[in-house]
Amino acid sequence: MKKTAKVSPFRLTSLLRLEKNPTLSLQLFRHPNPESNPLPSPKPFRYSAQSYDIMICRLAQSRMFTEMEQILDQMANQIRFTPKEAIFCRIISSYGRAHMPDAALRTFHRIASLLGHRTIRSFNTLLDVLLRHGEISKLQQLCHDLKAAEFSPDACTYNILIRDRAASGSIHGACELFDEMRENGIRPTVATFGTLISVLTSASLLAEAFRLKEVMFQRYNIKPNAHIYTSLVKALCKINQLDRAIRLKDEMASDPEIGLDGAIYTTLIRALFRAGRKGEVVSVLEEMKQKGVKADTATYNAVVAGFCEEEDFIASFEALREMKRRGCQPNLVSYNTIVVGMCRAGRWRDARDLFDDMPRRGCRTDVVTYRALLDGLCAAGQSREVELLVEEMAFNGYYPAAMSFRKLVEGILEKGCFRVRELVDLLICDD
Repeated sequence: MKKTAKVSPFRLTSLLRLEKNPTLSLQLFRHPNPESNPLPSPKPFRYSAQSYDIMICRLAQSRMFTEMEQILDQMANQIRFTPKEAIFCRIISSYGRAHMPDAALRTFHRIASLLGHRTIRSFNTLLDVLLRHGEISKLQQLCHDLKAAEFSPDACTYNILIRDRAASGSIHGACELFDEMRENGIRPTVATFGTLISVLTSASLLAEAFRLKEVMFQRYNIKPNAHIYTSLVKALCKINQLDRAIRLKDEMASDPEIGLDGAIYTTLIRALFRAGRKGEVVSVLEEMKQKGVKADTATYNAVVAGFCEEEDFIASFEALREMKRRGCQPNLVSYNTIVVGMCRAGRWRDARDLFDDMPRRGCRTDVVTYRALLDGLCAAGQSREVELLVEEMAFNGYYPAAMSFRKLVEGILEKGCFRVRELVDLLICDD
C-alpha cells in the first residue's frame, strides 16, 4: 500500500492559503498529517511563522476568537521564531471590529511579554479601537503609559486623535492637537490636513479650510488628494458657489496623480439643478465622457432627481434610457425618485403606471415605492385607489409610515367612504 506523502511546513502554508473555510483551515492546521502515521509522532510538527499568521488572521476575521487564542498560545510556546508585532495589530483591529475593546487591550498588554517590547504601531492600533468605542478612561491610562514608554507619538497617533476630536465636533480641540503636533516637530501628513479640512468645511469655515489647503502645499509641499478636493467642492456647492467649485474641479483635473471620479461630477450635477442651471448638466456629462470618467448609477440618479424637481419627466425617462445605453442599469432609487416626483406633481396615474411597470423593467417595488404612491393617492383624494393599494401593501408585508397612517385614519373618519373596519384592521401591524 502506497504511503501518503507527508505535508511539509511549506506545503501546509500553501494549503492554508487555498482553504478559505476557517473551520476546515483549523482542522487542517491542527492535523496536517492525519493519516501519515497512526502512532503519535516522536517529533512535533514544525509550523512556520506564515502558517500561524494565516491561521490566526483567518480565525480573527471569522470572529472565532476562542480558537484564535488557542493558536496564539501555541505560537507563544514555540521557540523557533519570534512573532512579529504586525500580527498582534491585526488581532487588536479584529477585536475592535467585533466591539470587544477590553480584549483588544489585553492583546496589547500581552505583546510586551511575548516580544519583550512594543512600538508605536500597536499603540496606534489600540488607540484607534478605544476611541471608536468611547473608552475614555482606558484611553487616558493608555496615553499616560505612552509618556512612560520607550516610544513617542508619531503622525499616525496625532491623526487618530485629531480625527476623534473632529468626529466629536470639537474644531478647537482638533486645531490644538495640530498645533501640538507641529510644536513637537512631527510633520503633518495628507491625512492630517484631510481631516482638518473636512471638519472645517462641515462647519462652513471655508476661508479657514482654503487657507489650510495653501499651508499644506506652500509650507509642507504636500499636494491635496481627492478626499480634500471633494470636501471643498461639496462645501462650495452647498453654499451655491458653483463657479468656484467648477474651477476647483478643473484644478483637480490638472493633476494627473489625482484624477477625477464620478463623485465630483455627481456633486456638481446636483448643485447645478438646485441653482436652476440644468442647461449646463449636458455639458458636464459630455466632459465626463471626454475625460474618460464613467458616469455611474449615482450620477444618473442625480440627473433623474434634478429633472423630477423640474417636473420634466420626459427628460427623466430619457436619462433612464441613456443609463441603459451606457451600460448602467437603473436601480430602485432611480424609479422611486420618479414615482415620488410624479406624486408630488399630482400625476398619480402616471406614477401608478410606472409602479405597475417596474417589475417588467427588472426592478421590484419596495416599501418606499408603496409609501410614495400611497401619499400621492391620498393627496389626490383617490379613496378607492388608496383602499386597493393598502390591501396590496398589507399582503406584501408593508405598512404606511406613521404620518400617512394618521392621514388615512383622518380621511376615513371625515369622508366615511372606506370600508372603515376592514381597512383599519389592515393598517394595524402586530410585530
